[in-house]
Amino acid sequence: MPDSHQTIADYGAAWQETDAPKRLALLERCFAENGRYTDPTADVHGRAHLATHIGEVLSSAGGRVELTSKPTQHHDVAHFTWHMVASDGSIVVSGHDFARFDTDGRIVQLAGFFGHPAPLS
Repeated sequence: MPDSHQTIADYGAAWQETDAPKRLALLERCFAENGRYTDPTADVHGRAHLATHIGEVLSSAGGRVELTSKPTQHHDVAHFTWHMVASDGSIVVSGHDFARFDTDGRIVQLAGFFGHPAPLS
């Protein structure tokens, strides 16, 4: 299993790339062609569809997504954190992503969560 750090760095860079062909090229390095991306607002199948989805999110939000942690990895899974930054520099939302990798080290499934889990009461 290849180290996840570069894969996650390329994935994070795709969430900052406003140029569609460059964004797709980043995803070609880190996301499986038939990979699946889910978050509370989306369920996207395939690398090309993810590239389009990212472009739509960046366009509608007017900001960018930044990774805020190094990935923690074991076996074929990794966890990392991020936040979305508005054009004025404010944090719009933060979250956690959990990624599973194929044997080539590309993300084959990614589940994103917004915010932090609620504490037990």
